[in-house]
Amino acid sequence: MHDTTPVIETAAGSVRGRRTGGVQAFLGIPYAAPPSGPDRLRAPQPVTPWTGIRDATGYGPTVPKSEYPEFVRPLLPEVTIPGQDCLNLNVWTPGTSAAGLPVFVWIHGGSFTSGSGANAEYDGTAFARDGVVCVTLNYRLGADGFLELPDADTNRGLRDMIAALEWVRGNIAAFGGDPGRVTLAGESAGAMAVAALLAVPAARGLFARAVLESGAASNVLTSAQAALVTERLTARLGVPATRLGVAAVPAARLIEAVTALGQEVRSPSAPAGWGGLAQLLPFAPSVDGELLPRPPLDAAADPAGQVAVLIGTNRDEARLFLVPGGLINAIDDATLAAFAASNGITDLSAFPGATPGEVMAGAYTYARFARPAEELAGARGAAPGARGAGPTWMYRFGGLGLSDNDGLGSCHTAEVPFVFGTACLPQLRARIGAHPPAALTETMHSTWVRFATTGDPGWAPGTTAHLA
Repeated sequence: MHDTTPVIETAAGSVRGRRTGGVQAFLGIPYAAPPSGPDRLRAPQPVTPWTGIRDATGYGPTVPKSEYPEFVRPLLPEVTIPGQDCLNLNVWTPGTSAAGLPVFVWIHGGSFTSGSGANAEYDGTAFARDGVVCVTLNYRLGADGFLELPDADTNRGLRDMIAALEWVRGNIAAFGGDPGRVTLAGESAGAMAVAALLAVPAARGLFARAVLESGAASNVLTSAQAALVTERLTARLGVPATRLGVAAVPAARLIEAVTALGQEVRSPSAPAGWGGLAQLLPFAPSVDGELLPRPPLDAAADPAGQVAVLIGTNRDEARLFLVPGGLINAIDDATLAAFAASNGITDLSAFPGATPGEVMAGAYTYARFARPAEELAGARGAAPGARGAGPTWMYRFGGLGLSDNDGLGSCHTAEVPFVFGTACLPQLRARIGAHPPAALTETMHSTWVRFATTGDPGWAPGTTAHLA
């Protein structure tokens, strides 16, 4: 049963949330002005202060976004909430009378084209019950967030995240949190964004710890790649490559073009037309020489900021993309060999499997997830006793077997509900199974709480823990 919580005064005005049990939730709080009209394709602008008490009992609007491919849509349930005030965030706290609590800020995944901070599996109640103030947020996606244009602010999606972190710094104490104890975490594209923010000078000091789940520094575009995406998308739309030209395109048509271009870049024939951009995410952070001055891997060893980092992957990442629809059974030896050659894999015996598809699942998981994570950890100087850019821990999630969820196993995104303590949600059964182990939630959630609280997940820096 819900009842009203005390009113909280933020820098822009008062908000009233809701109380459920011992947790207070304040939802849909704007951290920037609506990115529409004259503010379209611009850096996030300040919120216009409001008078009276703003209702914060329900999630705010989500940003314009693409749908997931049809074959994974049942596994990744989404919500869409219409409205202009889409740059908003959500806060869960054990009580506004608390003070100095650690803060966990979550950046959602979705290939930089899908997702939102309003998904039910990101409910921060379990973190708040364990003494951690939890924040989830929306940021601009697709062309609005990441299309580079000569007369528009660069990396707008990253700038949104920085604006949200600045909101946390200025307001989270009113919700019981300590702005000096912020852990920034993300999964998939969200983790790639965290890797980029570790290299952004403007983000320095806004978070002290970081968690990167199933995403590293492997999908940041060069300026040339970003220019190619702009050229191809605007040609597809038939508009000039300018802020006003793209802003004039109706949202539905722009999203349709973004989705189509993403499919083209990830198609088997992509290398011929896209070169090194093939198989990457075309809408993603780019090295712009301004906000993001150099690639995250190049900046990884920089000791400035001394951010402690927890980075890891799932044992069966690729099975989310190969098992639904039966693609794993259609892979033959020639397809497997071509993938290995194009990804620098010379020894397929390292990936056991009875069929080419099963070998592909292991090889894909390694090439696209495990190896990039290892490269980022290595670039940070991760080794027992190393200091460098701050201590680095690694993990491997393997808590779900293939029989638990119709062959998906510990696939991409499978760990997220266990981290948030939301594995019981019925809409997640198709992805993690009908009987998610309670002990697995205890392992994952308590590890993340410990890291956010103490800066130590529970094993030696420079080593890898197998979480199951």
